[in-house]
Amino acid sequence: MLYLNGAFLRAEDAKISALDRGCLFGDGVYEVIPVYNRNPFRLQEHLNRLDASLASIELPNPYPRAEWVRLIGEAIRLQSFDDQSVYLHVTRGNAGERDFPFPVDVPPTVLINPSPLVTPSAAQKAAGVKALSHADFRWLRCDIKSLNLLPTVLMREHAKRAGCTEVVLFRDGWLSEGAASNIFVVKDGVVLTPPKSHLMLPGITYDVVIELARANGVPLEVRAVSEAEVRSADELWMTSSTREVLAIVELDGQPVGDRAVGPVTQRMDAIYQEFKHQVMRAGKE
Repeated sequence: MLYLNGAFLRAEDAKISALDRGCLFGDGVYEVIPVYNRNPFRLQEHLNRLDASLASIELPNPYPRAEWVRLIGEAIRLQSFDDQSVYLHVTRGNAGERDFPFPVDVPPTVLINPSPLVTPSAAQKAAGVKALSHADFRWLRCDIKSLNLLPTVLMREHAKRAGCTEVVLFRDGWLSEGAASNIFVVKDGVVLTPPKSHLMLPGITYDVVIELARANGVPLEVRAVSEAEVRSADELWMTSSTREVLAIVELDGQPVGDRAVGPVTQRMDAIYQEFKHQVMRAGKE
């Protein structure tokens, strides 16, 4: 069951016009919210980011906060599985023609589509994953969670063909983020990660990991990270709502550290998992 423009429907019954601006131009934004035991994780933070993305593309938010919370809660309730990945997006709607300027008095298209949450397996966590690097050729507003994901599609497909899980992006010699994640570096026991800017998505899991590192005395520096620091890292990991904390043990065919999941990564993953389970047990943030 999913929600589309005011109604809950079976997926096979949901229809969006071919003239929708999301289809024609990618004119919209999206969010992905992890749900553990039917409890949405950091829901308010995800909705704050949705607000920011909508404001950045000058698309009025179609619903007040309380209505988003109600609709997402109902979408979660209607599914047969407990752990979910709730995808939602808002587009500028169907103007009935293909024209670039914003249409007037056209209702937005709103989709809420839960699916089973798939997180890394225990084996994948223990072994870590491989990644490629690539020049960050995306546009300059990566802080907007836009539907325009063609660069990510191309890079992730290239990574898949090479047997890799993620692509680590560099812009002018500096780390920006992963194709669909944030990246953390460990050097001499200190965790390094780039600060938020228009060149990276402000990840919700990124925020949680920084909060937990500081609360648990893990040495951390949020600052510009050079490509050289990434390539000489002792440990490397990615964060995202579905990957959580996942070690990268090989970059461009070269080992990261000793090609094993390092002690700082293991510690941060354990801290994150304990925090997540506390949220699940409490049934709230």
